[in-house]
Amino acid sequence: MTHILALDQGTSSSRSIVFNGEGRIVAVAQRELPQIYPQPGWVEHDPMEIWRGQLATAREVLAKAKLQPMDIHAIGITNQRETTLLWNRRTGQPVHHAIVWQDRRAEPLCAKLRDEGLTDTIRDKTGLVIDAYFSGTKLRWLLDNVPGAREQAERGELAFGTVDSWLMWQLTGGKVHVTDVSNASRTMLFNVHDNTWDADLLKALDIPAALMPEVKPSSAHFCDTDAALLGRSLPVGGVAGDQQAALFGQACFGPGMAKNTYGTGCFLLMHTGDAFQPSSNGLLVTSAAQTSAQPQYAMEGSVFVGGAVVQWLRDGLQAIKGSAEVQGLAESVPDSGGVMMVPAFTGLGAPYWNAEARGTITGLTRGTTVAHIARAALESIAYQSAALLQAMSRDAVAAGGAPVAELRVDGGACVNDLLMQFQADLLGIPVLRPEVTETTALGAAYLAGLSTGFFKDIEQLSTLWRVERRFMPTMGRPQAGEAMARWERAVRQATAL
Repeated sequence: MTHILALDQGTSSSRSIVFNGEGRIVAVAQRELPQIYPQPGWVEHDPMEIWRGQLATAREVLAKAKLQPMDIHAIGITNQRETTLLWNRRTGQPVHHAIVWQDRRAEPLCAKLRDEGLTDTIRDKTGLVIDAYFSGTKLRWLLDNVPGAREQAERGELAFGTVDSWLMWQLTGGKVHVTDVSNASRTMLFNVHDNTWDADLLKALDIPAALMPEVKPSSAHFCDTDAALLGRSLPVGGVAGDQQAALFGQACFGPGMAKNTYGTGCFLLMHTGDAFQPSSNGLLVTSAAQTSAQPQYAMEGSVFVGGAVVQWLRDGLQAIKGSAEVQGLAESVPDSGGVMMVPAFTGLGAPYWNAEARGTITGLTRGTTVAHIARAALESIAYQSAALLQAMSRDAVAAGGAPVAELRVDGGACVNDLLMQFQADLLGIPVLRPEVTETTALGAAYLAGLSTGFFKDIEQLSTLWRVERRFMPTMGRPQAGEAMARWERAVRQATAL
């Protein structure tokens, strides 16, 4: 048993990755996950497609790696967070499509909760703001809008879960209904101080407690898979939501260490240890991946549209044929020519939290080309992330800590050197890209390996993290400040629509 299998179920694809004992990738298998858009602002997935794709990649990656089931020590799972599923306990069939984290249909309910004065209660108990982003209001929408769902839920016939719970239910043939603290903390229903489902919040959102899964630390024995699926029953020893898994995979184990994941969205997390530090700058407090029952926290900011802006250039604007072309197109001009793009396609996340904002492109002139727009689109990812990190550093200093000293990066878009250099320039601190950028899956593998004895301890994991490239800032601080001021002006225009 010389390897760990990580199941990485993301927003746009299902992947499986095999890691060896040094944390290096042995093989990868991936399948695209179709997106379903029933109407503007709504995003769904087919739960059975999630399961079929994930199982298929698990089988495929073992074949690619030329490994047998007995070569796998344990399984780790990481998943797109907040995406909400509801299924029948007896049949295992979903009662509706999964409602994806990007979906905004629950915003009217969120407005009602704010009007009822629940903002402070929810922030104090969960670390979150009231927003349609989180699972609780999506679940309430399902109960209110799927015929018969509420009645079935009250009879104990249905199960709620985030994607990790859904996969473990399927992996065990419906025997286990469980999640971890990091995923639970993204529901707006979980008290992160005592790691329990909060009875008052369940009541406030009118959600039956019988729906909820058991919650465990992120590194623990969750279940054993059905032997028929992969040729042998394998233990699932680690589970974490994708961003907390990436924080763990980046070896950010202590207070003040931060990472940014550049995926469909961008997610910046800073570890705060066992200190629950409320933000004064529009950020969230969330449960970090935990290796024991002791709560661990992170401060988080989320950019709803990160790498997705490149997909828009490809599919919407048809400016490029493939995502890999964007860097060459952007580099064909020396700068954006004064063009600023705010890709608020589904509103703005932290630190702005404006659900009504919409995407804008400003600064257009007769000389503007598609290359300038492509460069502005790429730069918008760095601008949004810089606004997050600056807010995070202000919170850290206010709590008696120090500003973030370096940023570790991962995710698909971090391979773009132009973007990473611009990010370092805006921030004025080193940006570190590791050798293994699949840190989300790596974090899940680490968590599984720790609970099963494959890895010795946190100290061993720290030695396995290796830098591939260090991007040092080259832009003067006054120039960077002027650039951020232009960005904030563009944001004000996007939010004034």
